[in-house]
Amino acid sequence: MCSILQILHLLLNVAFYIMLAHIIMSWLINFQVLNLRQPLVHSIWDGLTRLLEPVYGPIRRMLPNTGALDLAPLVVFIGIIIVRDILILNLMASAGCFARF
Repeated sequence: MCSILQILHLLLNVAFYIMLAHIIMSWLINFQVLNLRQPLVHSIWDGLTRLLEPVYGPIRRMLPNTGALDLAPLVVFIGIIIVRDILILNLMASAGCFARF
């Protein structure tokens, strides 16, 4: 059970950092620090968007229309943080997992 919780924790950390990279990159593109006409920037942006769109899509359908402000990344980001914190508490609660975490 401990290893399953650790694997879930690792996957949530990876998702957290992928979303963080996507959010920061979207800010840099909107403030015209990065240009989507550059092939490397475009390929990274396209890959991150394709990776995260299946997660954002259902959340966007549930949220009200806020115009240009997209709240789906914020909702998913907060959800990942909450689940990760609950998972950490469960890891600390189990005596065998605490020593390795």
